Amino acid sequence: MKTTLFFLAALFAVPCVAQQQLKPAVNAAEAGFSAARLARIDSFFNDAVAKGYTPNAVTFIARNGKIVHNKAYGYANIEKKVPARTDDFFRIASQTKLVTTIAVLMLYEEGKLFLDDPVAKYLPEFSDMQVLDSVDKATGKAITHKARKAVTIRHLLSHTAGIPYQHPTHKVPGGALSDLDGLTLDSLIRQVAARPLVHEPGEKFTYGYNTDIAGRVVEVISGMNLSQFFTTRIFRPLGMNDCYFYLPPSKAGRLVELYAKRTMDDPITLSTSVENRTFPVAGKQTLFLGGAGLVCTAADYAKICQLILNGGSYNNVRLLSRKTIELMGRNQIGDNFVWDRNDKFGLGFQIITEDTRYGDQATPGSLTWGGAYCSEHTIDKKEGLILLVFTNVSPYAWYGDFVRKFRILTYGALE
Repeated sequence: MKTTLFFLAALFAVPCVAQQQLKPAVNAAEAGFSAARLARIDSFFNDAVAKGYTPNAVTFIARNGKIVHNKAYGYANIEKKVPARTDDFFRIASQTKLVTTIAVLMLYEEGKLFLDDPVAKYLPEFSDMQVLDSVDKATGKAITHKARKAVTIRHLLSHTAGIPYQHPTHKVPGGALSDLDGLTLDSLIRQVAARPLVHEPGEKFTYGYNTDIAGRVVEVISGMNLSQFFTTRIFRPLGMNDCYFYLPPSKAGRLVELYAKRTMDDPITLSTSVENRTFPVAGKQTLFLGGAGLVCTAADYAKICQLILNGGSYNNVRLLSRKTIELMGRNQIGDNFVWDRNDKFGLGFQIITEDTRYGDQATPGSLTWGGAYCSEHTIDKKEGLILLVFTNVSPYAWYGDFVRKFRILTYGALE
């Protein structure tokens, strides 16, 4: 009888994920860090600012919910000598993708969609998609064939749909990260759908407008625009009071300036893109880009990271089940890799592998992603660790050093 009871108890036992809330640590040692080694981060960023490598940096490190490093360096505005602060707002660009992925998966858990649903089920403009074979150099005309299978929501969340930012048929470089002229997500997505895919769905990892399309699916299913969905279903429940598509006037003064550093020999200069500099506070504010549009503080975004670490909940609110969080961390791109990083991609972020060329000391299986303006997070479940570092420079010759050396210094401070 005792054996039977023991078996039943084991059978129905549910693994427990600690629901940690972010709070300052009493000291570094309490969270398993060396205070002396954490101080190397201060030296690194102070030196980087002094040498003109970066205008500013804001860091956030927490382990098992205990915040051990949340500091600001340099200037939010170099010209006006405004010191950077930990509550400054940064354009987080592609870090928006994780929030949109969570929104999609909330609808998935509610039975509103399947991950392998054709996108055309919700957005008819993605019916009858074509795949690009070549571009006629003389006429510029695309030569295509009909896609052998439909683009699915899973393809969107894993960037395997064949939808890039810069399309081979378009001569203008770059993708739309913002717009001041009244563009909407609906109108942008219709433009993207009119272009042929650059490969068969599921065939390769091709980074692009995928998550923006997924954001439009959220709008269609929920009946809310993406800003409303984020605010009511994610930000308010989690206590994220400093994350927006467009800043309210009362908070606009906390937005850091956007700079550029094209080569390491070039000085830091003001960005020449008025659109990218001003979109969070100007224009008609009608474009809610689920792949690139949010502005946020490091401390607020850390709550999303802690939610992932907690197995789907934060602030005593559960947005996703722990099994869905596990699904997000599974390889969704098969034998393909994320660029030259030797890493995989799940649903919403990159998965660091044992053979990573990018994740350095992070435990294999750790999750990471960054934004075009240079902001990045890493979530290490084994170590109970989240680390974020933000600045706003684009283009940025020092991007790789900025984010990776911070990560190396952080892991080097673990006892």
